[in-house]
Amino acid sequence: MVMANQSLLLQSFFFLLPCLSSSCPEYQKQALLQFKSSVLAVNPSFHTLDSWNSSSSNFCLWDKVTCSSPSNSNSNSTSTSVVIGLSLAYLSAPLMPSNLLAPLFFIRSLRVLDLSQNFIYGQIPALGFDNLSNLVHLDLSWNFMKGQIPAFGLKYLQYLDLSSNRLSGELPEEIGNLTKLQQLSLGSNKFSNGIPSSILYLRELEELDLGNNSLSMEIPSNIGNLSNLSYLIVGKNKLTSGVPALMQKLNKLNSLDLDGNLLTGEIPFWLFDFKDLQSLQLGGNNLTWNNNMKIVPKCRLLGLSLRSSGLQGDIQKWISTQMNLSHLDLSMNQLHGPFPQWLVEFHFLSYLFLSYNKLSGSLPTALFRSSQLAILALSDNNFSGELLENIGDAKFLIIMMLDGNNFFGPIPQSISQISSLELLDLSRNRLSGNIFPVFYPQVNLFYADFSSNQFSGEVPTTFPPNIKTLALGREIPIEFVNHLTGMTPNLTSQTSGFYVAETYYTQFFSTEFAVNELIVNWKKYKQRLSSHYIDMYFLLDLLNNQLSSEIPASLGALKALKMLNLSFNKLYGKIPASLGDLQNVEGLDLSHNKLSGPIPFAFTKLQ
Repeated sequence: MVMANQSLLLQSFFFLLPCLSSSCPEYQKQALLQFKSSVLAVNPSFHTLDSWNSSSSNFCLWDKVTCSSPSNSNSNSTSTSVVIGLSLAYLSAPLMPSNLLAPLFFIRSLRVLDLSQNFIYGQIPALGFDNLSNLVHLDLSWNFMKGQIPAFGLKYLQYLDLSSNRLSGELPEEIGNLTKLQQLSLGSNKFSNGIPSSILYLRELEELDLGNNSLSMEIPSNIGNLSNLSYLIVGKNKLTSGVPALMQKLNKLNSLDLDGNLLTGEIPFWLFDFKDLQSLQLGGNNLTWNNNMKIVPKCRLLGLSLRSSGLQGDIQKWISTQMNLSHLDLSMNQLHGPFPQWLVEFHFLSYLFLSYNKLSGSLPTALFRSSQLAILALSDNNFSGELLENIGDAKFLIIMMLDGNNFFGPIPQSISQISSLELLDLSRNRLSGNIFPVFYPQVNLFYADFSSNQFSGEVPTTFPPNIKTLALGREIPIEFVNHLTGMTPNLTSQTSGFYVAETYYTQFFSTEFAVNELIVNWKKYKQRLSSHYIDMYFLLDLLNNQLSSEIPASLGALKALKMLNLSFNKLYGKIPASLGDLQNVEGLDLSHNKLSGPIPFAFTKLQ
């Protein structure tokens, strides 16, 4: 039915045009104007294509249009020029149904078509794209396309990017008919089942991205026959078995991502023999590292992940030879010993993940002198000592996670000088003191977790105005306690919402280096919060402190709150009726205080 509707739409447009030749300039001009008109019908305020004007005789001068005869681009004639390229990425239009693309399918001279980063939804119009038989480059990435991949008949296609859509189903065997393909990107969709064997027919393929889907079964054993491959990305799937031995034949390999699958067996050391290899992502599988083997890598890596790979003992000394590393993830292993001095001499290191190991000792002063370090994740180790006074020298830090260690003493005031800092987690340590750093308004901090320490004094209000996450509570039972006192601050003067109280992270930062998942401890139950919808969750936890005041009525203005916990304090007075305005709240705990009076009738509005 969908195919029939597409066909009728194409035919109806076909008869509106006076010329049917792909080399007819007027024909192509009218097709472009019809596309603009279709978009304007959806969004009358659309201005991106204002240069596409019927009064202009030379459409080769229009924005985002490339013609075949650049020498004629300044003339008023287009008699020998035809459209060969349309760069229509990020048009800033609203949601567009895919059938609005129909006028473009009559510009048969097109060789390059980029429609990425728009809001195009619906199925891929197979008949329409097959009409563009000269296409060499097709980019539909970062849209809302759904359904299956059609059996494209585009025999000249060299570049196909359908990544970051909502496509699903099996990868079609017919994909092997696109034998000219050099780059195929299908990542971040919902494809399932196995990788089709026909993909081995794509002998000219240089880049293959199938990552972040639900693909299962084994990696094709003959994947090594794709001898031109330099990028192979199949991470974040459900692939099984081991690393195929014939992968050794991929001697042009520059980037290999097998992260986050169900692969088993020993990590083959020949992976470190690829001389051109720069990125190797093996973490998050059931692969194991042979700790008795000694290796001498022939590669010079920029990125390495061996997360959860059975590493034991001191951090492997061979890693010290990889001086160009910018991304290193050795988290969730059995590493112990001190923080290696040679690691702070990696001048290009931007992302460092050593969480969930047994590393110990103090942190080296030189660590925070780095001009490159953006993410530092050392959660759940046995590091100890006072936090270094020069911690504020790390001017480019965005994420700093030192939670779950044995750090003690005050928080250095210099930490407030890191203007780029967005996420700070110092929870579950032995930090103390009654003075918090004063964060200036220009600081980007939106998440701060100081829970389960030994702080005292009044609740701090020295956080930047864009803070969304503030955790000052404690877990039960636990020996570390915050004893914050005083009045409950007027939080709405700084922010419209908070989320997360006692929190730890299930983390792996691959090429995107983003927190994948939060696990919130709420009322002794663990709840998973997806990072894709992180702005939906706002939690405020001041559990088990020494707060003594009436509950501010202004809390009712935090409309986005999902959970509010003020229990185990010394709050008194009546419950403000304004809390009944928290219509999104799913958990409200005011127990173990000194509150009095009736329960507000406004609470009947709470679901």
